Amino acid sequence: MNISEIARQAGVSKATVSNVINGKLSKVSEETRERVEKIIKEAGYKPNVMARSLVKKESRLIGVVVPYLGRDEDFFANPYNAHIIAALEKYIRRNEYYLMLRCVGDPREIVPLLSSWNVDGAFFLGIYKDEVSQIKSQIDIPIVFLDTYAPGENIVNIGIEDYRGGYLSARYLISKGHSKIALVTPDISSEGVIKERYRGFSDACKEAGIPFKKGNIYNTESTYPSAVTVGQDIAFGGGDYTAIACMSDIVAFGVIEGLKQCGIRVPYDMSVIGFDNLPDCEFMTPKLTSVAQDFEWKAKKAGDYLFKMIEEKTQLVADEKQHIRVVERQSVRALTE
Repeated sequence: MNISEIARQAGVSKATVSNVINGKLSKVSEETRERVEKIIKEAGYKPNVMARSLVKKESRLIGVVVPYLGRDEDFFANPYNAHIIAALEKYIRRNEYYLMLRCVGDPREIVPLLSSWNVDGAFFLGIYKDEVSQIKSQIDIPIVFLDTYAPGENIVNIGIEDYRGGYLSARYLISKGHSKIALVTPDISSEGVIKERYRGFSDACKEAGIPFKKGNIYNTESTYPSAVTVGQDIAFGGGDYTAIACMSDIVAFGVIEGLKQCGIRVPYDMSVIGFDNLPDCEFMTPKLTSVAQDFEWKAKKAGDYLFKMIEEKTQLVADEKQHIRVVERQSVRALTE
């Protein structure tokens, strides 16, 4: 079965069949569309994707770039990556495109690859500001950045209220009577997601008159084994803390395990709050209280912008941040009634 045979059976031109196949439905009546689609379905006809791409000058490929991963690192080691990529893939698939994933150490490494892949657009996850302008200047395709702080760069960025998230994390613990709080976080020297969360956390402590110094900060990589070690360090550090705030759930999971190995029970001896509200929070014992973000919302917003740029062949500028909240479970104990 080919387009000519479909056209003959439907009593229409080959151009009409092509319009139906390629989604140009404004040029086809509803009755004709249904007749053509019925013949296509009954015949099991599958269009030649490569041929369509050549004709329409599109690849139907969307690149997703995960940065700052070494050659031997596994992006699944951080569940956040798995969940946001899954949400993006679902959105891309619904639009009948295909996801092409690449993990890189330096996001600028991807520039020549994206050109050779001939992708129609790309998502970049969590890029630092000084690399955004270089990527933009060298890639002439629609790009949407996620969780990227690059003021003045005229990009589309979709993120969350990171400052508010850090603020809520501290305020929640303080509202439960905690005043001796440790913060477990990746390095906060660079501008971006972690710096904003730290600023919010620090400001909340200052407003409440809660002492918070550099000695209260424990740095860790966003990996489970590294966080387990930090949990052990806090247990043996003699800081007299009653609560720990973690800047990601995967770190909170590791910290809880490290505390447990040292005989410290959560939440009876130590309270812990995470960040991201991964589905895995429900599988923990105790279930993890966490600052929540919505992966589906983020993927849909990012996808809507990307496909609008692809379809309308235009450039957009936007910086949308998702409103977030604390999801209360069992890992934080109230010290005051």
